[in-house]
Order: sequence, then structure tokens, then C-alpha cells
Amino acid sequence: MHEPTPSPAAPRDLAAWFACLWAAYLPVSPWAPVIHRLLEARGERVQNDHVAFRTFAAPGVDLDALAQPFVARGYRAADTYRFPEKRLFARHYEPPSPDLPLVFVSELRLEAFSPAFRAVVDRLVAQVPATDALPLLGRPWHLSVADYETLAAESEYAGWLAAFGYVPNHFTVRVNALRTFDDLATLNAFLRAHGVPLSTAGGEIKGSPAALLEQSSTPGGEVEVAFDDGRRRLPGCYYELARRYPRPDGTLFTGFVEGSADRLFQSTDRR
Repeated sequence: MHEPTPSPAAPRDLAAWFACLWAAYLPVSPWAPVIHRLLEARGERVQNDHVAFRTFAAPGVDLDALAQPFVARGYRAADTYRFPEKRLFARHYEPPSPDLPLVFVSELRLEAFSPAFRAVVDRLVAQVPATDALPLLGRPWHLSVADYETLAAESEYAGWLAAFGYVPNHFTVRVNALRTFDDLATLNAFLRAHGVPLSTAGGEIKGSPAALLEQSSTPGGEVEVAFDDGRRRLPGCYYELARRYPRPDGTLFTGFVEGSADRLFQSTDRR
């Protein structure tokens, strides 16, 4: 059951940060442990390509605030991305060491939403405590079913964010680091053969070698969410698979593709 969480103390090092984030993510990502077991049974050691977060473009909790703990620990702001139809802005951050994952943060721009929608967001954001560990807060607010429905009716992204807060939206298998799969299509076939569903919005594989990035994902597996006045089963977090290709200079592409990311956001939509 997913409920509001107390404010934690910030870990001292990045390895501890990602361990805390992974521990928060697993209970609301039903397919991640299944995929880990399947890959580890083949002798694979799963590496994380990137971790993603969602937030509102509101003072104190916006993209910059959410990314700040990573920047303070050596991450560097890189490319930006825009998704006009979903009213999203995003940026990715490069790690200080190649053994650490990329970080992708998106925020929902609020200007074009209804007054009722923005009033709900204001109530939620007002409950967020001042902290230097915003990504570790989980869901830091109380939420009614009616307020959830108000947000979800105008934005699936907002509904999901309200229900799950700052739990990482997804972690990602670094396909390049796998030894027993030559490409993403083969990995996908293996997972499907073992009963793991894959999102087909925009095709099972989003992107291409020409775009320097291929991505697939599970849908968000349903989990029970606790509201102030009831419980609902909703799509939780999803698990992504990413295969990167080299740039002309031979270095591996570390960015993202807007068209692919736009489709991947739909992995947590209600079905």
C-alpha cells in the first residue's frame, strides 16, 4: 500500500542515495524484481542506465529543486527537452562517474490548467517540507480521491505524480552492459517469453540506431494506493530498457530523444 512518507535524512554519498531510491521504487514497480530475477538467472549483473523523476513546476519543488541534491554531489546539467502536448519540460543530468546512472527530471508546467486543477496542486505543494532530500520524500502529502480525479482528468502525469509523489518514476536496465543479449529486440523477446508485458505505445521499441538510442518499457504494474478517503489500484512505476549507440566521435550517446520519451511517459497512464 502506498502512503505519505516522513521526511528522511539525506545520505552522504551517491551510492547510498541510489540504494534508498531503489528501495522506495521496488514496492511500486511490480515488473522490476521479475526482470532482475530473470536476468540474474542468466548470470547477468544488471546496471542502471538512468533514473527518472516527476514534479510540478512550482516554487520549492520544481525541476531545479528536485535536481539540486544530485548537482550538489557532482552531477552536471545537460540537455533540455520539451513536450508541448503534455505541457512538460525536462532536463537530464550527467553523472560525475560513468558507473553512476544518468538522472532525468521532468516538470509539469501549470499555466494552462484549470483553476480547480491549480488549486489542488497548491494544496499538495504546501504540504512539502523544506528539505535537501526532495527526491527521497516519496509522497509527502495527503490526497483525497476527488483531488486525484481532478488532476488525472486533465493530466495523466499529474494524477500519477499526486498518487506517488517523488518515488522514482522509473529505473532503467543498461542494455549495453548485458553480456547475453546482442540487441534490445532479443531482450524484449526473452522477456515476453517469460510473461513480462511491454508497452506498445509508439511501438515496442522507441527510437532507432540512427537516433542513437532505443528504448522499451513495461507498463506501470498496478499497485494499491492509499488515499485519505479510500484505496484505488493504479499503475505504479515502470521499468525501462535502454540501448545506446556511439556518436560519430566514438563516445556513447548519453542524451534522450523527445519523441521516444513522449511515448514512454504513457507507460503510467490508466488503461
